[in-house]
Amino acid sequence: MTPEEMARVRPVIEEFGASMFGGFARRDQRAKGELYLRGLMLDGKRKSMQPMAARLGVDHQQLQQFVSTSTWDRVEVRRRLAGWAAGFVDPDALVIDDTEFPKDGKDPPGVARMHCGALGKTGNRQIGVSVHAVTDWASAAIDWRLFLPESWDDEKAADDEADAGIRARRARSAIPDKVRHKEKWRLALDMLDEVTTKWGLPQRPVVADAGYGDAAEFRLGLTERGLTYVLAVRADATAHRAEAVPTAAAWVGNGRPPGPRYQDKPVDLKTLVMNAGRSAGRFVVWRHGSKKSPGNPTASMRSRFLALRVRPASRNIPRAADGTLPECWLLAE
Repeated sequence: MTPEEMARVRPVIEEFGASMFGGFARRDQRAKGELYLRGLMLDGKRKSMQPMAARLGVDHQQLQQFVSTSTWDRVEVRRRLAGWAAGFVDPDALVIDDTEFPKDGKDPPGVARMHCGALGKTGNRQIGVSVHAVTDWASAAIDWRLFLPESWDDEKAADDEADAGIRARRARSAIPDKVRHKEKWRLALDMLDEVTTKWGLPQRPVVADAGYGDAAEFRLGLTERGLTYVLAVRADATAHRAEAVPTAAAWVGNGRPPGPRYQDKPVDLKTLVMNAGRSAGRFVVWRHGSKKSPGNPTASMRSRFLALRVRPASRNIPRAADGTLPECWLLAE
């Protein structure tokens, strides 16, 4: 956004800032919050303090103090933002996502050396996990967490030397003692609890990529919370067909009688889909693009989709008393 564009919409920004920062105790905190918001929205690739302050024409210490040391309730701001999104966006779904932030040094909180998709190579990065209220036309991040790798958790240290090093890094970054390593899917469940239970937003279907869908514990957590979901999974994940029935082998009289179990091994999802055959699928228009043609005047984008009832196989999925695994829909393109 250019300075001229900002000048035209500044009353809207100020009104939005007042609703987000209205709970701040001091007037100067509310003013700096609105200033920081304008800095984020102005043109410029770098969104760190000094470049933003230069574009705003202010001392960067104002922004630095507001973000780093000023005592305001960050959770309350996120709650207000979530409430605004629920009314303005009126979401159709809650999307779980994570974002990589490439970093040069080793000191930023949560940074670790791992493969970075944004860089296309291994490097230092942070990962933020977030929940977004979405529709076809809008998306608003309403809650987020910094992923803390095991290398930042002294309770996971292999020895005393590593423990001391991690404690020192945590102290420099002012990481509270209660903040520990959690898998990304656990962070997602925590945020969904906060959004729907503590903040009172209506439940919506949860959507996420295979980084979350492949975690059986995440799917179980959503089911336990009564949340419907559409999650991507890898093609090599395994499942039984819905009609598969566990049976008990004949008891020969020695030891405990065998319980019911599936006699056939689970099959990967790709094989299940291919075995169903092309005739089991149907063409569906899933969106309209921008490339219109005489043969496709509405720029319809369509593909063949297949829906199968399956029973995902995992040792982490509890079975019923008769040995059956829970059933669900598999959608495949």
